[in-house]
Formats: sequence, C-alpha cells, structure tokens
Amino acid sequence: MIINPYVYAGGFDPDAQAFFTASGLTGATNLTAINQLVVDLKTYGIWTKMKAIYPFVGGTAALHKWNLKDPRDLDAAYRLVFNGGMTHSSNGILFGGTNGYCDTKLNMSTNYAVNDSTHISFYNRISAGASFSAEMGVFDGSIVIQLYVRRSDFSNQTFYNVNTGSGLTFVDSNGAAFYIANRSGTTMNGFRNLVKTVTQTSAAGTRPSLNMFIGNLNVNGFPNPGLYSSRQCAFASIGDGLTDTEAGNFYLAVQAFNTSLSRQV
Repeated sequence: MIINPYVYAGGFDPDAQAFFTASGLTGATNLTAINQLVVDLKTYGIWTKMKAIYPFVGGTAALHKWNLKDPRDLDAAYRLVFNGGMTHSSNGILFGGTNGYCDTKLNMSTNYAVNDSTHISFYNRISAGASFSAEMGVFDGSIVIQLYVRRSDFSNQTFYNVNTGSGLTFVDSNGAAFYIANRSGTTMNGFRNLVKTVTQTSAAGTRPSLNMFIGNLNVNGFPNPGLYSSRQCAFASIGDGLTDTEAGNFYLAVQAFNTSLSRQV
C-alpha cells in the first residue's frame, strides 16, 4: 500500500493549520479548500518553490492579507499591505482601476539567490473587456517582471515579462483565466490555464530591487498612475521558476481550489 505523506489522519496539514491559527479563518468550506490546496502543492512538488501564496479566501481585507507560505503578520513574511480602494469579497479582491493595489513587501532582488528562476501568477475572474492596466509587476527603468491581462494598448493581448527589457504577448479573447509569467534559465514563457501560449529564449537580467505589487506595476517604488488594475483576483503567487509540468499541475491545484469555493472560471 502506498501512503501519501501529505494526508493527515484526524487533522489538517501543519502548514494549513498554521495559516488558520494566524489568520483566524473559519468555515468548513474555507478550511477544507486551503488544506487541500496545500496538500496538492506538496504532492506536485511545487510547495517548496513558492515564496508567497495569496489565496484570498475569507471575504475581508483582514483575511485576504495573509501569505499562506509564511502566515506571520510581518513585512518579512510578505503579508500584504493594501493601498487605495478595492472590494474584498468571497470571490477575492476586485481592484477598482483607480488607486487600489497591494504591496507584497517581497523584494524581487534581495529575496532571490539567482536571476534566472522566477514566476508570478494571477487568477483573474473578469472575462469581458480589455484593460489599460498591470495586474502584477516591478520595473526599474531597465528590467521588468510583470503580467498584464488583455491590455488594451497591446491590441487586447496578454503581456508577460520576467527579468528582461522586453516581453511576450499573445491575443487573448477572454481574460478570465489563471495566468503564469515564468522564467526557468534562459527560457521565458507564459501560461494561460493549461496552455503554454508563448515562449522565447533570452538571457535573464538582474532583477529590480523593488517590492512586487499586485494590482499595479511598481515603478521605482511607486504605482504607475495609469496602470491600476480593474481585475478581480482570486489567487496570486510569487516564487521560483516552474517546469512545464509543474506549471500544468499548478493550474490543476489552483483550479481545484477555486472550484471548491465555487468561484472558478
């Protein structure tokens, strides 16, 4: 008999339990969904690649701020600091497109050992319409790590960039999906759900020494006034680069998580 080491008889996974204890999250559906997400990420071998996981579960700012990977109420644990206007609900965070964004406190240079292994992800629930906005990103004037979903000035294309001065785009007819911008070595690619939509070979530049923002692009320490997101985010993450198989399994885990909360797209 094969025993799954991530199934805990009579209780929750310890990392899930630490999150519940710190955040005060309640509700059987919420607790089961988070626990299964942790178990799935560990089973797929992805958990150790994550630096920050934002599941946006519980429906309030007080519950949405926590980093599942390190649930301490500290800047050093990358719990979110909210700025401006946004709407918190059981479906995640709806950015208002005016002045709302999250500071992760995760510096994309000092918190990484190498430049050629990075991913960021964003689960968007808004299907209709293009947006002149950035969903996540940092930019120091030279090197960029960023993710735009159906940005209007790119002819309604989704835009990915990880540690280069130029990025990848693809025509995206529906922005409701789970997006991953990813770099592993000299390979940079973008995923939409289970599909690798774009890829290129390029050398990695030095990561900007800036905190990753969600809901806007961090440009030398400040949000860009013209790039506030209007999307609804049901999950986001920051971590090391993923293989194609890991990216596919990551989608399966996150989609199962959001399906268990009845907010999947």
